[in-house]
Amino acid sequence: MADTTATFHDLTGASVFITGGGSGIGADLTEGFLKQGAKVAFVQRSDASGFAEGMAEKHGVKPLFIQCDVTDIPKLQAAIEQASAAHGPVTVMVNNAANDQRHATLDVDEAFWDWSQDINLKSYFFGCQAAIRQMQQAGHGSIINISSISYMMGNAGYPAYTTANAGINGMTRSLAREFGPDKIRVNALAPGWVLTQKQLDMWADPEALAAHLERQCLKEHLVPQDMVDAVLFLASNASRMMTGQMMVVDGGVVTTG
Repeated sequence: MADTTATFHDLTGASVFITGGGSGIGADLTEGFLKQGAKVAFVQRSDASGFAEGMAEKHGVKPLFIQCDVTDIPKLQAAIEQASAAHGPVTVMVNNAANDQRHATLDVDEAFWDWSQDINLKSYFFGCQAAIRQMQQAGHGSIINISSISYMMGNAGYPAYTTANAGINGMTRSLAREFGPDKIRVNALAPGWVLTQKQLDMWADPEALAAHLERQCLKEHLVPQDMVDAVLFLASNASRMMTGQMMVVDGGVVTTG
């Protein structure tokens, strides 16, 4: 896992909940918050108890792992309640779990469409709903919804996924407006091509990497720590007057505004 690059003192002791926090970028996020002194709970569909034990050995504090498929909304919301019971009302929620399985438009049936939206959009909404109730109790909160630049680029190859990504942005803006009076901030983060092990194993051949790097202004590949730093910033009081925004961290592929 990557090194800490900044310290956000207000995150010490914060009650943090992360979906998909036991693998990929989510695991880096869990560790990143632990390094800040936060109390972290996370859900993962697969067994991440070994990861949680590893974090305890490395950092002296064990994140609360709750095995849960985020498409099971009652279990997801119950997990957020469990996290609150263990760590106090959740004040930082990171919707990170996603699935960008490639697919062709003409091959998509209703079952696949519903599966994709359940993971990539529906779980975000109902995760936010449960977290907001906790944040209202606490009197403040920060939600970070992880989207992607894929829909901004107009990429082909996963239209159900890019549709959900665009939906995340719209949902983020509406929730920010609705719950701003409760001192709850809601922002989205759109990563570029982050070179996780999954990406390296499945899609990151030399030609694709070179072509994508050519699109970037900054000629370095993104790594998980780039996302950790951005999420910590959005979670902390360093961004206290930032809400309803889509923050892009992609090396300069797309532009906003």
